[in-house]
Amino acid sequence: MKKGFISSRLRSGKKSIGDSLQRKIETIEGTRFSWIDVQNPDRTDVEELAKKYHFNSLNIEDCMTKFELPKLDSYSDHFFVILHFPPISPKVGITKNSQLSIFFGKNFLVTVHQGDLKPLVDLVDLCKTNSEPSRKERLFGKSSGLLLHEIIDVLVDDLLHTSRRIIANLDEMEDGVFDETKSVARSIALLRREINKLRRIANPLKRFVLEMANNIKRFSDEGENLGLLFDDVIDHIDKVIETLEESRETMEIYKDTDFVLSTEKTNKVLAVLTIIFTLAIPATVIGTFYGMNIHLPGGIDLEGGILGPYTSFIVIIIASAIPVVLMYSYFRKLGWVSG
Repeated sequence: MKKGFISSRLRSGKKSIGDSLQRKIETIEGTRFSWIDVQNPDRTDVEELAKKYHFNSLNIEDCMTKFELPKLDSYSDHFFVILHFPPISPKVGITKNSQLSIFFGKNFLVTVHQGDLKPLVDLVDLCKTNSEPSRKERLFGKSSGLLLHEIIDVLVDDLLHTSRRIIANLDEMEDGVFDETKSVARSIALLRREINKLRRIANPLKRFVLEMANNIKRFSDEGENLGLLFDDVIDHIDKVIETLEESRETMEIYKDTDFVLSTEKTNKVLAVLTIIFTLAIPATVIGTFYGMNIHLPGGIDLEGGILGPYTSFIVIIIASAIPVVLMYSYFRKLGWVSG
């Protein structure tokens, strides 16, 4: 290894009120190439690297943009690629995509990101502190393509773990879908949103990793077969896509099931309320008539009724109950009221 294997520098930069982001550049020297990792980049830092390695000015603009569509630009001495990955957050849910910009050449590898890709940050720290000498020796003892594969591999593995957490959430949600005491409509909508975000990440990722694997052959040594390594990465991406497609189909089933069960529950409630209202109509009509200040049979002017002073009240109750019983029996006969 070269003398001065690792050099690093921190720059505070101009920050707005409440902005705790810190510009950080780590330069790790290998035997045959250098890895420069730029977190929370400043334009001056990237422009300095552009002058040193002759990067295209349009690529500088792209990597300084916090969200740019995935792309790959190939040049004679290097290629530039933008990839998206989900950031790791302690909170549940994926808030946004995290962008990773890569400049790759035979004797250099430059990664530019916002510092929210934890697997990549951990890999930088591992190489900087030399906590795993054997792994570090393996990554920096050969070509830069091996290190690029390692970066993509750890990020894709993390994406695979994220998709598996989606499956775990689906298993938990299944019980809630069939539990009438819980409302899971919002949870279903949030999980569907996360699945769609991951699908928008994984589908373009496969295409650009394939293009990277083809471009990297120009900078590989003779006898170095990185194709098999990238094939393994592609296999993991295929598993992510397959898992997300299955999850999306399952979510559609859960959504339809929740809608059907919610509609059935609502219909039951409306049916009960409608029956109660319908059965109350006779009593309402009779009570309205006998509440008038006019003389009616069995009214308040009836004296000495056969049932005593409550004759009018009893007559009204009987007159109201008879239609209710007849209506209820008729509804049962029609099958509108279940046993």
